[in-house]
Amino acid sequence: MIEVHLGDITRLHVDVIVNAANQRLLGGGGVDGAIHRAAGPELLEACRQIGGCPVGEVRATPGFRLPVKRIYHTVGPVWRSGNLGEPELLASCYRQCLNLARRENVHSIAFPAISCGVYDYPPELAVEIAVEQVQHHLEREGGPRHIIFCCYDDAMAELYRAQLDACVRR
Repeated sequence: MIEVHLGDITRLHVDVIVNAANQRLLGGGGVDGAIHRAAGPELLEACRQIGGCPVGEVRATPGFRLPVKRIYHTVGPVWRSGNLGEPELLASCYRQCLNLARRENVHSIAFPAISCGVYDYPPELAVEIAVEQVQHHLEREGGPRHIIFCCYDDAMAELYRAQLDACVRR
């Protein structure tokens, strides 16, 4: 099941939430900062031990004070022009998270809109990649039974709903 949820990702009761992190993994603004605040100082210490994450990859930590087992930290690309590999890097974020979820036998996972905040990825393009990667993974690999696209506002939620509806009609 794929679901669109409007609200705070840190309040979801799922196995894994995905953090739209920066390369240093040391917290920041947007969803990254919210996750770090909600998880507590133990998350920052765990991230320091990891030592960073390249764009398009994923690193995992415990959920600490969040109602989740794990946090997957993935680093999306900063939008420059779309001609510098951004679509491939963003797709890799979703693939890497889903592959890790499959290996860890995760049943439920929630994604934010990776790269759509301060990284300026055009939301329409990012949502298309997100939905395509999730559906492709589920068709080929199976994986989490429950996938949530957690949105911070109505406009983003509507983009996800429209993209999911378009995929169903194909």
